Amino acid sequence: MTFYYDPTDRRCKSTTGAVSRGSEVTFHIYRDNSGGEASFSAEVCYLVLYQDGRKETILPMEKTDDGFSITLKFNAVGLYFYYFTFPDFVFLGCAKFRRAAVTNHPISWQVTVCDENYRTPDWFKGGLMYQIFPDRFNKAGELPVAPYKVLRDDWGGCPSFRPNQYGKILNNDFFGGNLRGVIEKLDHLQKLHVSVIYFNPIFRAYSNHRYDTGDYMEIDPLLGTAENFRDLVCEAEKRGIRIILDGVFNHTGDDSRYFNKYGRYDSVGAYQSPDSPYAGWYHFHRFPDSYDSWWGMETLPAVNEASASYQNFICGEGGVLKTWLSRGIGGYRLDVADELPDFFLRLIRNSVKEKDPEAVIIGEVWEDASNKIAYGSRREYLQGYELDSVMNYPLKDGIIGYVLSGNSDQLRETIAMLIDNYPKETLDSLMNLLGTHDTPRILTVLGNHYCSNKEEMATTFLSEEDKKKAKKKLKMAAVLQFTLPGVPSIYYGDEAGMEGYSDPFCRRCFPWDNIDEKLRAFYQKLGEIRMEKFPEIFKDGDYREIYADRSCLVYERRKGDNAVYIYCNNSPEKYALRLGGKFVENISGKTHKDHVEIGPYSYGILSRCK
Repeated sequence: MTFYYDPTDRRCKSTTGAVSRGSEVTFHIYRDNSGGEASFSAEVCYLVLYQDGRKETILPMEKTDDGFSITLKFNAVGLYFYYFTFPDFVFLGCAKFRRAAVTNHPISWQVTVCDENYRTPDWFKGGLMYQIFPDRFNKAGELPVAPYKVLRDDWGGCPSFRPNQYGKILNNDFFGGNLRGVIEKLDHLQKLHVSVIYFNPIFRAYSNHRYDTGDYMEIDPLLGTAENFRDLVCEAEKRGIRIILDGVFNHTGDDSRYFNKYGRYDSVGAYQSPDSPYAGWYHFHRFPDSYDSWWGMETLPAVNEASASYQNFICGEGGVLKTWLSRGIGGYRLDVADELPDFFLRLIRNSVKEKDPEAVIIGEVWEDASNKIAYGSRREYLQGYELDSVMNYPLKDGIIGYVLSGNSDQLRETIAMLIDNYPKETLDSLMNLLGTHDTPRILTVLGNHYCSNKEEMATTFLSEEDKKKAKKKLKMAAVLQFTLPGVPSIYYGDEAGMEGYSDPFCRRCFPWDNIDEKLRAFYQKLGEIRMEKFPEIFKDGDYREIYADRSCLVYERRKGDNAVYIYCNNSPEKYALRLGGKFVENISGKTHKDHVEIGPYSYGILSRCK
């Protein structure tokens, strides 16, 4: 006899995903005789439960006609782990993630318990993000004088990547993308059905990436003025688009008002004097040249988040967070959230939500954010007191793995993990990406051509044939990205067919004179399907896997009586999908009656005809 248990199946676990404090959850494992096996007979079964970091509790389950059942109430916020065991010490654990298996070494499932008042902004769910690296998106007008910076006049040229004579890469070449340039292209974003723009940093800084903040209260002059920013917020709002800014609060630049290593600011920086008003923001090992910095990069001195002065500057009245919220932004993406301590993330959330309860807070987390351990501590991102959302790198890896290999296992495991471990409020708000400023361009990844060094990366592009193949893969990846739970995020230029290996080649200029119009039209169609045809389904509709094998995945997104059916077949085989009734495939516009033939290497979004 074997047993069936799948935590994403509500017959097995009464609540899908994380639960609110005070909730009751029923666990039910089923006898499964489908394989004709008779490994052992079980009359007694126990659920073994332990809260994170505490001892196990062994709880007897009630025997039922078809297995064993137990109902538990979770009264404390945190993580709980569980597995099943029998008196003869044969355990029931998860061989992978989704199914139970008899094993001598149990692998625990997880229950995330979050605060009962945890909510994420409704306006963000069901939306469509667009990420802009400001210097490389669009340039409008003449640039101001910019000391210490190299201003390029070759829009679309290769970004500088070679170290200088001292072995340092300065990242100080600028192509001149600016806020006025973004305003000029808002109609392009509106046609994509974008609802929110996420900007990489826009505050004054030395580098072109601007993660070395120089002044949190000032727009970088190369990007424009405070008036330009007001115009951008206003024009975006007219088109139903909100703005999210990058919050870089783990470190500043060494060339900043606060550290002022080079004396370029009219302030007494922490580097200049132990009596500086900013001295407590940093930790010096030996003043002034030995100090904590981000990953040992001396240009990025790390901030002491325990400093009351720094906390007030970021989170207090008149501080950074509330100042920019008062200027009309819709929230923040928090850079390197793993490096921000939990107490500081709570301060950030309290400050942001006090100013605007509907502002969104997204954390940069690359792994399962529900149980992440960073610097020896279990993080509490999704328990109701810190983040609304995270960047969904696990899903990115799952989608890319499937599209490249044709094997759906990793993708399905990832989807199940996200559904089971994350609060539904977070699940519907996840930032679903295929690439960012920190990763190679998705088209380059799907071209599957490896370069061994940056000299090669600078000059290597896909052949026309390889690019054609990669675009077919990209379309399948985008269908998954746009239809799985969460909010898809387009990295600027992906819709135009941009290529590029790792930083800085993934940060090239947008090719406004060389857009792949067919690819852009495909993204526009996906945006229309998501944002115009089925907004309520993709906002917070449930996910259900209908069919899957190694290469073909069919799933449903449903809200009440309304549903869409998505299929991806990454194999040379054909499949017949029998749904009954008349359906339309929304990308192509083709109609089908009673059944759909899923062709080789195809994808589709089906809905019932009225």
